[in-house]
Parts: sequence; structure tokens; C-alpha cells
Amino acid sequence: MIKIRDIYKRYTMGDGIIAALDRVNLDIKGGEFVSITGASGSGKTTLMNILGCLDSPTDGSYILDGEDVSRMSKRRLARVRNLKIGFVFQGFNLIPALTARENVLLPLIYRKTPARLREKLADEALEIVGLSKRANHRPNQLSGGQQQRVAIARAIAAKPPLILADEPCGSLDSKTGADIMKTLRGLNEAGRTVVLITHDERAAEMADKIIRISDGRIV
Repeated sequence: MIKIRDIYKRYTMGDGIIAALDRVNLDIKGGEFVSITGASGSGKTTLMNILGCLDSPTDGSYILDGEDVSRMSKRRLARVRNLKIGFVFQGFNLIPALTARENVLLPLIYRKTPARLREKLADEALEIVGLSKRANHRPNQLSGGQQQRVAIARAIAAKPPLILADEPCGSLDSKTGADIMKTLRGLNEAGRTVVLITHDERAAEMADKIIRISDGRIV
């Protein structure tokens, strides 16, 4: 699913150059559940941005699901993100004026999914995360954990091959966070490839493989 070779990412700061990633090599197989962990400033956010096609490396190659995305234009990267990656963020990023179902439907509309199919996909995704009965509630009528479940439903509705979760439990209490991790584990057991970015060791340990990054290098 993911094949990264000799990835460098450099930023110019003043008169100096900062190496955020320094010769990173990484393989993630389809169907794996992998966590990437490291301290603040270790490079894990930069790596996440590259894995999620939100940024491009300065040098090196990145093959995602058989396609070289290393040197793609921003427009083509946006298309890859739309088709192949489901994102789950710490902040939920739900639209307050929309219901849970409408929030899940929105990216399917952007993908120009036919109306009947997108309604079916949205309902299936909400059922998977256990929120069918809350589909017509707006975010302010849902708990934090329920809002994160809506965000997960939105990420999986189009059935992308890769789920990228960035600190999905960071704003939740420990019990609710554990429930969200069980949901991600269930998605993985159903065949999804899940990459978790986290500084939480307990969350990281739920993955099949833990990748630790320090000073821009996998250690």
C-alpha cells in the first residue's frame, strides 16, 4: 500500500536549512494497522503530511497504492487524496449547521457520487460506527466521542483503501478514546489499512506495528 524510499523534507528558516525528514524508508502493507509515534518536533507531522498527500517530499520517492505520488502537482495530489485516503483528525472538523448524515454525505457530493449511491454509502458508514439513530442530529447535539464517530464515518464512506488518523483521541477522555481506538481496530479487521499518528503510547500499542520517529529519522 505504501512504499517510501529515501524521503527527505527540508525547510529553509532564515539563513539555515532544517531537515524535517532525513532519509526515511517505510513499507506498509495493505490491511496493516500501523502507528507512527514520536515526540513533538520529531518529524511525525511532516511524515503524516507526506503520507496523506498534503505535502510533497524535497527528495525521494513515495508509491501509494501502486502510484508514484512524489512529484505530482497539487491538483493531482488533491485527486489522490479524494480517491484513496480517508482522514480522521483530532478536531473532528464537522460543519455545525449540517446533520451527522449531511456531514458524511458532503465529501461524496464533492466526488460526484450519484445521489442514490452516496445516500446508501453514508447510511452504511453511520451504521458501521453505531450512529444510525443519531444521523439527523447536528454536532452540538452529539458528545465528543459521537462527533469523532461521525468524522470516522465521513472518512470511510467512500471506501478509500487507506485511513489516516491524526491524534484521533487527542481531545477525548480516556474511556471515549479507547472506544474510538476499538472502532479503528474494527475497521482494520474488516480489511482497511489504518495508519495512526499519535504520541499516546497506549493508543500506539493497539496497532500491529509501531514506528518510532526521532529527529526526522525512523529509529
